Amino acid sequence: MASIHKNPGARSPYWFAAYRGPDGRRMKKSTKTKDRKLALAMAVEFEKAAMAGVRGNLTETQTRKVLSEILETATGKPLQCPTLAEFLSDWLKDKVTANTEKTALKYKQVTESFIASLGKRAELSVGAITPSDIRNWRDSLQRQGRSASTVNGSAKVISAAFEQARKLAYIPANPCNAVTSLRAGLDGARETFSREQIRLLLSVAKATDWEGAILVGYFTGLRLKDIANLEWASVDLGGGFIRVKTSKTGKAVAVPLHQDVRTWLEGQTQGVGKEPVFSKLKGTYTGGKSGLSGQFKKLMGKAGIQGQRLRAGGGAGRATSSLSFHSLRHSFISELANAGVSSELRKELAGHSSDAAHKVYTHHEAIRLKQAVDAIGGLSCDSSE
Repeated sequence: MASIHKNPGARSPYWFAAYRGPDGRRMKKSTKTKDRKLALAMAVEFEKAAMAGVRGNLTETQTRKVLSEILETATGKPLQCPTLAEFLSDWLKDKVTANTEKTALKYKQVTESFIASLGKRAELSVGAITPSDIRNWRDSLQRQGRSASTVNGSAKVISAAFEQARKLAYIPANPCNAVTSLRAGLDGARETFSREQIRLLLSVAKATDWEGAILVGYFTGLRLKDIANLEWASVDLGGGFIRVKTSKTGKAVAVPLHQDVRTWLEGQTQGVGKEPVFSKLKGTYTGGKSGLSGQFKKLMGKAGIQGQRLRAGGGAGRATSSLSFHSLRHSFISELANAGVSSELRKELAGHSSDAAHKVYTHHEAIRLKQAVDAIGGLSCDSSE
């Protein structure tokens, strides 16, 4: 039977618990408390846990329960040690509130995938999850056909969750830090469009919204969704800027208008306010065969342009081409480099670092940015070159 006593030969003011351990031997352990009643309660719980170990049914859940009861007896508050599933659920709620709908959906899919891979282990505490659990999940994603970049991106999401658990003192270290990232293979080898290919694309897209979208993509580096949803209120023809809040990062950006883009815009029926610049593209889903990405792929086909096939479809992975609408963004950066624009300025233009949708540049800043974009030679919107 468990008991408590003080060691008369020691100076410690704390009660010691005496109980029989899992191996049958008598154990002694300091309770770190001067409270006799609390010390006795702890001794009893120590022995209960030891006996459960002897019977072979001492689980992590039972251990946490014992520790929680001891802590609650001492402080009035139970042990705050959520299961992995509970913690990720709470963490995800914050992410859904703080991020865009697209990003929140990604976080939800990643966390559900990770929890599913753990099975019953998801009901263990956050601290019970090991680097092996992370690694096994990562490898399963790769076996399903997902690209290295996609897998690494998913791993970053889970790592962010465990980092939050570390900051909350639920765990001493982030287990994801012990797992290396996958080496990106051909799936990351993206190409850029040549100027001749851009002209071919403009030719097959002549007199459609896609003609303007291609020009805006090539000369601003904006992403497809932001271009498709562009409103006339965001177009400042007089000042020579497009000002939008990007869907991916939520950042407000301001990018200069190249003369080719300005010419095309001035040739359109001018709208006001929230009227779309590209009415045929606005609101269309970007992915899939019938979405905007699929439509652009068909335009590439009409223009006789075909990228390299980087990864065959199969499993959860998709067939990927080295050329897509996003390649216009890479082409924009490449053209800036070829025109001798400094890396710092390229980063500012491609990264869209302004922090306000209607940021007012000084005259010097505005000219500096516009000169950088204008350094990219024109394409001739009538594609007659």
